[in-house]
Amino acid sequence: MKLVIQRVANANVKVDNEIVGKIEKGFLVLIGIKQGDTKDQADYLVRKLCNLRVFTDSNDKMNLSLKDVNGKLLIVSQFTLYGNCNDGNRPSFIEAARPEEAIPLYEYFCNECEKCGFEVQKGKFGADMKVELLNDGPVTIIMEK
Repeated sequence: MKLVIQRVANANVKVDNEIVGKIEKGFLVLIGIKQGDTKDQADYLVRKLCNLRVFTDSNDKMNLSLKDVNGKLLIVSQFTLYGNCNDGNRPSFIEAARPEEAIPLYEYFCNECEKCGFEVQKGKFGADMKVELLNDGPVTIIMEK
C-alpha cells in the first residue's frame, strides 16, 4: 500500500464535472493498493498519516499534526501509483489490486481515518476523476507499507 500525501490549503475532486469531495486545510491523500495488501498495513499507515507532523507551529517548524490544526482528509484511490515503467514506455499495472480486493481495503482505510476523529472526503473509486489542489509549502510525503 502506498500513500502520496500532500499538505493542502484546499483540494477537491470532480467526477463528470461535479464535486464529489472537497476540503480546506488538510491532506490530499492518493492511495494505491497492490495485490495482497492487508488491513494490518492499512492500520499502520492510518496511524502514521493521522499523526504526521508537517504543519508549521509558531516557530515556523513542521511540528503540528492534522489534529493540531483541525485539518481534514481528501482520500482518492489511484491504482497508477503501482505503475511499473521498468520495461518499455507503457506502464504495467499488474501489481495493482483488482477492484474486488482494493475497494474494501480503500473503504476500510477511509473508515479508520474517520475513527481517528477526522472528517474524510473521498473520490469515487474507479471513476475518471479530476483533482484540483493548492499544495501548501509545497509539502509532499510518500509512505509505503
